[in-house]
Amino acid sequence: MKPRDPTIIKLENAERIDRRQASTLLAEAPLLTLGDMAGQIRLRLHPDPMVTYVVDRNINYTNVCMSGCRFCAFYRDLDHPEAYVLSKASLAQKIEETLKLGGTQILLQGGMHPDLSLDDHEAILRFIKNGFDIHIHGFSPPEIHYLAEKENLTVATVINRLKTAGLGSIPGGGAEILVNRVRRRISPRKCTADQWLDVMRIAHLQGLRTTSTMMFGHIETPEDIIDHLLKIRTLQDETGGFTAFIPWTFQPSNTRIAVEPATSVEYLRVLALSRIVLDNIQNIQASWVTQGAKIAQVALAFGANDLGSTMIEENVVAAAGVDVMLPKEEIIRLIENAGYIARQRDCFYNDLDQESQSMDQMGQISPHGNDGEKPR
Repeated sequence: MKPRDPTIIKLENAERIDRRQASTLLAEAPLLTLGDMAGQIRLRLHPDPMVTYVVDRNINYTNVCMSGCRFCAFYRDLDHPEAYVLSKASLAQKIEETLKLGGTQILLQGGMHPDLSLDDHEAILRFIKNGFDIHIHGFSPPEIHYLAEKENLTVATVINRLKTAGLGSIPGGGAEILVNRVRRRISPRKCTADQWLDVMRIAHLQGLRTTSTMMFGHIETPEDIIDHLLKIRTLQDETGGFTAFIPWTFQPSNTRIAVEPATSVEYLRVLALSRIVLDNIQNIQASWVTQGAKIAQVALAFGANDLGSTMIEENVVAAAGVDVMLPKEEIIRLIENAGYIARQRDCFYNDLDQESQSMDQMGQISPHGNDGEKPR
């Protein structure tokens, strides 16, 4: 009788795998076996057949960025005719539209703009919070690190000031691959891997929750992917501040990196491995934006429990030639057709559908009187 694979035994016993085992799984495990292992972990963490999504809007307050990343088709130089900084009127209009569509948050990101100060970023936050009841998930680690260097302040000071002005959580953008050899080639003016991790560490210690991400399918190696996952896992062990992990594939159109797009099989392998390795992160998000709706449905059997945003607006991936928008009704249909129950969430993965039902029940008039008590 052939002995059972020790890695599979470890996973069945909810034990953590190491670097060597993760590398072997990524390189050698049959696709469906990898997917089944990830699916079992997802089921252990989320035994109810729920898949979550969030209604929000990606608002890019500027497209000016000094980073000059080779993979980005969205940014513009300061003197480019298409360069912009959103006016307050435009920002307000976008938020009003988001709220009317049932949105609960905005993803607010821009770039490393040389003429926008920390005061300017605080002013944007205060304008939003003073005018609208909406959560701000904003300013990725590279933006925060750039502001700290530009203003000659500590990262902790910058985060504290942004938080005081209204920042509610931080997105995991700018991670790309957390290996400096890769970062020097694709984004040489962006913060290092350690600096990205340090921004997140400081944010967590100040009580801000964040997401974590990985963009793969460009010049990284399989071992770089493992390094990235292990660095995220180590920081999560330390702080517990990551709400979710979102891996997605690089979209090469209109960029300065000439590679073939990663296949759906490659995406599913990395997604499944992410669920297996990141045993301390509760939520894994499928990327329908880069993979399309059908593969996103398949991803729900490969460890993902969240379909992310309806994307009322998205500009960065769209600039690489990928059409992105999915109405709320369509994302619900995709989840239900895959055999799950769709639940709208907020940034912290609170179930808004359940909260809404509870509020409706509380608001019902009791047949025994408005206070719900029986007459004595």
